Amino acid sequence: MRNRGQIAVPAATARGRASGLFDFLDTFVTQQLVSVIATVLNEGDAVRRLLDSLLAQTHPADEIIIVDGGSQDNTVAILRAYQDRLPLRILVEPGCNISQGRNRAIAAARHEIIASTDAGVWLEAGWLAALLAPFTQPGAADGAPVEVVAGFFQPDATTPFEIALGATVLPALADIAPATFLPSSRSVAFTRAAWQRAGGYPEWLDYCEDLIFDFRLREVAGPFAWAPQAVAHFRPRSTLTAFFRQYYRYARGDGKADLWRRRHAIRYATYLIALPVLLGHALWGRTARGAGWLGLLLGFVAYHRRPWQRLRVAWEPLTWPQRLLTLALVPVIRIVGDVAKMIGYPVGVRWRHDRRF
Repeated sequence: MRNRGQIAVPAATARGRASGLFDFLDTFVTQQLVSVIATVLNEGDAVRRLLDSLLAQTHPADEIIIVDGGSQDNTVAILRAYQDRLPLRILVEPGCNISQGRNRAIAAARHEIIASTDAGVWLEAGWLAALLAPFTQPGAADGAPVEVVAGFFQPDATTPFEIALGATVLPALADIAPATFLPSSRSVAFTRAAWQRAGGYPEWLDYCEDLIFDFRLREVAGPFAWAPQAVAHFRPRSTLTAFFRQYYRYARGDGKADLWRRRHAIRYATYLIALPVLLGHALWGRTARGAGWLGLLLGFVAYHRRPWQRLRVAWEPLTWPQRLLTLALVPVIRIVGDVAKMIGYPVGVRWRHDRRF
């Protein structure tokens, strides 16, 4: 007997609709099962921070796959010690780079949604829940489903140098334009289908691989959803030497991948043309000495204004002498980073040219 007002549906149609409903529910449930992936290499006790933060997630991972690139320390032993508390699988792949490790972890994953992070971070308790939430919501204006969710990252700085470095080179939340933001693979989620269509992480690239992957994802999956509450905390480099090495490698990766030509050109023009011209006027000019000094002052303030603004929030735990030190460190960090980039970029360009990419 039908309830009053109920419309009769032909049996074949009803079966089709029921089948469609079950397919939808199956897809919905499957999409909410998530595989968290990461790569490690000689992380030692630092990997405990990541594992402990995964234990504390309000939405636990359904599986965690970590690829070890051939650690020579106790990294794998520490990972194995967590296998009775986490749904953790460990793949030991000696010699693989970060891109290869991520691709192998994703290929081994059982679930449709992949959440990526890094070994050297700790994750806020709501990280995974925030990354997953957009997958259950309507996507773009045309109703397309969400396939990529960009999370955020913040420096976990402890020393005045690390605080100054974080304020100098890392964006604050207020600096982010969600429509154009390219997430780090410290905090991002995507579907397996999008990963496959994008061709995976570029295994030929040792640095900037996540940027190339982001570009490919945007081409095949459209705009990314934005999850600012999905925060991964990582420790910045602790010395100028380590920072120089990091930015040299980043710029070399830019050259290999043919990224940011305009940015690098502007940097060379600033240091090799504009700065010498202004210095020449300021020191030896007869009629434009004042203009030279004014140009140098305005350029210096403009270049460091935003890092100094970010410092006003980041330096709260510091004493006033330490705060003054961080203010002075910002220009030093800027110069060291720029020099590292100007040295590293042509090395990458030469690598690309020699291989005729």
